Amino acid sequence: MKIMPNRLDRGFQQYQKEFEDKALEVLRSGWYVLGKEVSFFEQEFARYTGAKHCVGLGNGLDALWIAFRVLGIGNGDEVIVQGNTYIASVMGITINGATPVFVEPNMYNDIDVDKIEEKITNKTKAILVVHLYGQCSEMSKIMGIAKKHNLRVVEDCAQSHGAMENGKQCGTFGDIGCFSFYPSKNLGAFGDAGAITTNDNDLAQKVRVFRNYGSEKRYYNMVVGTNSRLDEMQAGFLRVRLPHLDEVTKERHEICKRYISELKNENIELPKVCDGATTVWHQFVIRVKNRQSLIDYLNEREIGTIVHYPIPPHLAEAYEYLNLSKGSLPITERYSNEVLSLPLYNGMTKEELDYVINAINDWEGK
Repeated sequence: MKIMPNRLDRGFQQYQKEFEDKALEVLRSGWYVLGKEVSFFEQEFARYTGAKHCVGLGNGLDALWIAFRVLGIGNGDEVIVQGNTYIASVMGITINGATPVFVEPNMYNDIDVDKIEEKITNKTKAILVVHLYGQCSEMSKIMGIAKKHNLRVVEDCAQSHGAMENGKQCGTFGDIGCFSFYPSKNLGAFGDAGAITTNDNDLAQKVRVFRNYGSEKRYYNMVVGTNSRLDEMQAGFLRVRLPHLDEVTKERHEICKRYISELKNENIELPKVCDGATTVWHQFVIRVKNRQSLIDYLNEREIGTIVHYPIPPHLAEAYEYLNLSKGSLPITERYSNEVLSLPLYNGMTKEELDYVINAINDWEGK
């Protein structure tokens, strides 16, 4: 039996008729950029998250760097961010000329809140919180620190659509929430797509203007903006998937519930969920010391896995100029050598899940 780490076709097949009908509807409409599909999706996603505003953008990275741009954070400023994130999170900071200041993760793979304040300097302007692998971070504590030090908070929600802390959704705690709708996300489009959420009227308007060449009215440009518009087709597909998002999340919970209860191999460490927070299980990430041995073992049995992420941003060639040497973030670096994402996708069958669980339990850890 061949098991892929992810299967996007299964998610399409679950709602195939709805997607195909929507595609024809958009094609026949004759309007393909910033039309009713985008407008309706923005309203619907804002309502779903509990945010006052949603602004559709071209992709998740655009959401990140535009967020810092409209907040006025740039050269000479510092932004605190966890070390074990995807490099796009950090790019959102550095594209604007600001400097990332890395904090180690906690046992839940999120930023260690207790280590934030020691990193704050007079140059610190914001905290970028990454809700990694689908779990909401400890936002109540983070917002308390931000208020105490008068810092902005940007949330990277690329993997956490619908995740909550104490009943409040991620993307609604800070100044701005940044979302990716890349096809592999729980709420995925069929191409690149992203959005920003905010409760601030002024910030929402700035993002709307900035995404469209800095223009509020055609040919009247207020600022030097960019072209980052969620297109009508992707917005339409997202409108189809959004009403199913809770059932999609429930299915992933059922899969991961089996992983947690039935994986019994003492050589692996299972993921934990923080008290008061929820996860939408974008990934099911274990930690294992001799990771390559397990990868090779599973490959022999045609079970695919992915490492999220093998090179932490501070050790990437792109960020050599930060002069952060190996060993500067030991927990981050240990995680990068141990994390392994197991197969997880909507439409995963009982037989496929049985096969993965039994294979891992039979691994001798050598």
